Amino acid sequence: MIAAPDVVLLSRLQFAITALYHFLFVPLTLGLSTLLGIMETVYFMTNRPIWRTMTQYWGILFGINVAMGVATGVTMEFQFGTNWAYYSHYVGDVFGAPLALEGLMAFFLEATFIGIFFFGWDRVSKGAHLFSTWMLAAGASFSALWILIANAWMQNPVGAHFNFHTMRMELYDFYSVIFNEVAQAKFVHTISAGYVTGSMFVLSLSAYFLLKGRMVAFAKRSITVAAAFGLASALCVVILGDESGYLAGLNQKMKVAAIEGMWETEPAPAALTLIGLPDQAHRATEYSLKVPYLLGLIVTRSINRPVYGIVDLVEEAKHRMYSGILAYDALTALQLDPTNKRAEDILDANQNNIGYGLLLKRYTDDVLHATPEIIDRAAWDTVPDVFVMFWTFRVMVACGLFFIILFAYAFYLSLRRRIVKTRWFLWIALFSLPLPWVASEMGWIVAEYGRQPWIVDGMLPTFMGVSSLSVTDVWISILGFVLFYSALAIVELYLMIKYIRLGPDQLFPIEDFSIQPRVLQHETPNTAKD
Repeated sequence: MIAAPDVVLLSRLQFAITALYHFLFVPLTLGLSTLLGIMETVYFMTNRPIWRTMTQYWGILFGINVAMGVATGVTMEFQFGTNWAYYSHYVGDVFGAPLALEGLMAFFLEATFIGIFFFGWDRVSKGAHLFSTWMLAAGASFSALWILIANAWMQNPVGAHFNFHTMRMELYDFYSVIFNEVAQAKFVHTISAGYVTGSMFVLSLSAYFLLKGRMVAFAKRSITVAAAFGLASALCVVILGDESGYLAGLNQKMKVAAIEGMWETEPAPAALTLIGLPDQAHRATEYSLKVPYLLGLIVTRSINRPVYGIVDLVEEAKHRMYSGILAYDALTALQLDPTNKRAEDILDANQNNIGYGLLLKRYTDDVLHATPEIIDRAAWDTVPDVFVMFWTFRVMVACGLFFIILFAYAFYLSLRRRIVKTRWFLWIALFSLPLPWVASEMGWIVAEYGRQPWIVDGMLPTFMGVSSLSVTDVWISILGFVLFYSALAIVELYLMIKYIRLGPDQLFPIEDFSIQPRVLQHETPNTAKD
């Protein structure tokens, strides 16, 4: 049974709200956990108390963020069973394995070592504590890895096939799922973006302390670490994002065309649209400014191959729908007679297009007799919202380029010992705090909104994956999530603001520095002049 359009729309809205909200916490967890490892490593090597204080203070903010991230992540996964029951049935064999491994490996590591991180400072050796901190960072990365492997399979379904006996996708090559090239590119890109978020968090709040004239030595060291790590990470985001663009050009050509607002095929050497105004109603992009050669180099790694536009890709979708109709017809015959060898051969030959046949069910129950008009409408459904794709991608890229400049200049000022005196830069750094989250949310929209109308690319349309719910049911669950997440947001903001205002100088007594009086004498007096 096909769910009502309102149920599909509301279920998508609910998942988008919860996923975007959860994704506010993930990048900061990834970034801060690694920065904690770096700071504590310096403490381990130098034995200077200020590095221990840095690890402990940023660790408190990390702990608040982790708690919120876990709470929102667990509740979000419930939706696979509540709102996306058919999807769970259809891909459970494939999708369940990475999620289970995420729970076993990531939660195991994080739950085991987070306690040692907070309560083990004076109970275990310095080496053991440092090991625990890095294991905490590894747990956060493993969590991201397995989630992204699962997500990448939805973008590029490899290592599985459709079984007409069970009517679902079944895993036959877990190695291909794990080493899905899309998963590897998404993982390194997302991890790097998380490092940028953590670095910006430390940089912005350290700028706040310098503007207030508090804990200058602490803030200066924090900025140096954040600037160096952030610069390296921001450069990686751009370079690894280029790899994601290349893979999207291989596996999701329509997503690339929508990002570019490219209605007609761009002949070789393909030019990149720097800016423009997409108009989906008239199927045109006005006032476009292009950079020669660049799109071909990014998407095809060449200057002698064209990049296909939306109109040509829609025509290709129509051809795949005719193949999908053959697969649907064969599947119907096999349901009546599973021993029908001819139908099985037809299904095998057209299996990769069965999703395109299912797209027609949005307009007719009689897929086998779909008219050319219905096929045309369904083919245009394969085009995501071009305006949204075009601008979210450019906002994300603009943020990425800004981060490189910001971190590079912060690093330069730190090396020249001018960071304290350059107050205009400190204000810019402080007000740049939200930008990594803006970029991450834009990136999520590009990746997930850009694969519509598919929940599993080319195999299962999104409207077929939802549960048999009423509109009222979904509204109730949406309101429940909004209330729950709003309460969490209030708690998160209250705790973050409270501990940021307190600062390291009030949270940690000065006696912490008494281990090395020489160091204390150098770090603490008259810090406003530092």
